[in-house]
Amino acid sequence: MIVHRLAWITLVCLIVLVVVGATVRVTGSGLGCPDWPTCWGRLIPPTRADQIDVEKLDISKFKRQAERRGMDPDLITRETVIESFDPVHTWIEFFNRLTSLPLGLSVLLLALFSFRSKRHRAWIVILSWLALINVLANAVMGAIVVRSGLQPGIITLHMALAFLLISILVTVMWLSRPNPQPISIPRNLWRRLFAISLVFFACLFAEGLMGSQLREQTDELAKAAEGLSRSQWVEELGTTWIYKVHRSFSWTLLISSALMFYWTRQLREPRLREAKFILALIIAMMLMGIVLGHIAIFAVIQVLHVGATAVLLALTWHWILRIGSARGS
Repeated sequence: MIVHRLAWITLVCLIVLVVVGATVRVTGSGLGCPDWPTCWGRLIPPTRADQIDVEKLDISKFKRQAERRGMDPDLITRETVIESFDPVHTWIEFFNRLTSLPLGLSVLLLALFSFRSKRHRAWIVILSWLALINVLANAVMGAIVVRSGLQPGIITLHMALAFLLISILVTVMWLSRPNPQPISIPRNLWRRLFAISLVFFACLFAEGLMGSQLREQTDELAKAAEGLSRSQWVEELGTTWIYKVHRSFSWTLLISSALMFYWTRQLREPRLREAKFILALIIAMMLMGIVLGHIAIFAVIQVLHVGATAVLLALTWHWILRIGSARGS
């Protein structure tokens, strides 16, 4: 029971961290703390530029970051670094780091308590420790993201690891659930339902990664398109191939989730209620996509879109585990 609760708590902490991380991205606060693990050379970040101790700043790191971003490193001095200080961005990024602490603690406890599992102990132990390794790897990846100056490919990999962790935690929750109750599904319907669910999950995972790449392009656009409003960003992004594929892929998700819902309705099984929530989330996300793609790239909707993707991934993987355990009768 304690493993199930810890897996649930860890999953909630992860989704919160994904949402906060998305807030960092859309506000352009990724380099609000330009160093790691400290922030502007301090454990608690400053609120004013005059609180920064310039002697604690490693200017060579700032020069390397500038070079990776295509800037002249010779233009980077202690004075220019101090001028780049933004208290809002700094504290948004610092809050992002703080939200990683509950995740780290809960996943550590999950790994330690996994040995107390009575059912599926071997799998639960393996998956729990894989979750811990994933969190540690993502922490290192976070440091690399900062040191690379928000290198685009690394940010997408950072998100991919988070998506993988969601699946691992949901699996631990499923294996450690109290009082499991089997569900019987006719074999022909089970095959169709299980197959379309796997297709949906694969497409959703791919959509999430493409969405991360689109947000990377939005970040670059925010830097390059000075003077352009967010409504004008739509025209710039609309010409890219990744945007067109991402937009078209959403119809695959809508059709497959509608089939999942329709076939589940035929069973009249009250415990199979995930399908209607999955379909509802897909419709909500498509509406958000319409706003982002045809009106303006609103920061709030971007954050909600990312948060909904994380919740949807967790819900869909739980659904697949539930359907898979039925195996058909």
